[in-house]
Amino acid sequence: MGGLGGKAVAESVNPTAEENYWRDNYQQESYYRSGTTFDDYAPAYRLGWDASSRYGDRSFEDIESVMEHDYTTLRGQSRLEWEDAKHATRAAWDRIRR
Repeated sequence: MGGLGGKAVAESVNPTAEENYWRDNYQQESYYRSGTTFDDYAPAYRLGWDASSRYGDRSFEDIESVMEHDYTTLRGQSRLEWEDAKHATRAAWDRIRR
């Protein structure tokens, strides 16, 4: 996907719709851990859909270290460390790519 493809992805992301989707579905994901809340996963989801828009022509693996760094500054009160949060980030990334 080239630069224009990345721009098209960015223009198609509706953060409110994405947040609503994940709020309704996060507990059905294979990475979900009992005792965690949507608020634990929300920063990872936001990072995933934002990064998918920003880096539309790159693979998740290419920018995973950048996202890990970003997560540490954006996670707020989330109880998830990157090793757990990255699965939610990847799920949001993949959802935007579909």
